[in-house]
Amino acid sequence: MINYATILLRRYAGKEWTLNGEDYTGLTWLSDGTKPTKATLDELWPDVQAEIADEKTAQAAARQALLNKLGITADEVSLLLG
Repeated sequence: MINYATILLRRYAGKEWTLNGEDYTGLTWLSDGTKPTKATLDELWPDVQAEIADEKTAQAAARQALLNKLGITADEVSLLLG
C-alpha cells in the first residue's frame, strides 16, 4: 500500500496539505502551485521506500558500530536498560 503522507512529507517538505484517510482522494492541497497527481506520487513511492530502507540500514550499522566501540552486545544493552 502506498503511503501518501510519507511521500508528501519527504518530497514536498514545506508545502501545506491535509490528508483525510490514507488514499489520494483524501488529499487537499493548501499550498500555492499545482497539487501533485496520484501518478506522480505513485511513481515516487519506490524511491521513498528505498530511501527509508537505506536509512534503516545505516541506523543499524551505526548502532552496531557504537556497540562495538563500547565493547558490549545488544543483549547486554537490553539487560542494562531493563
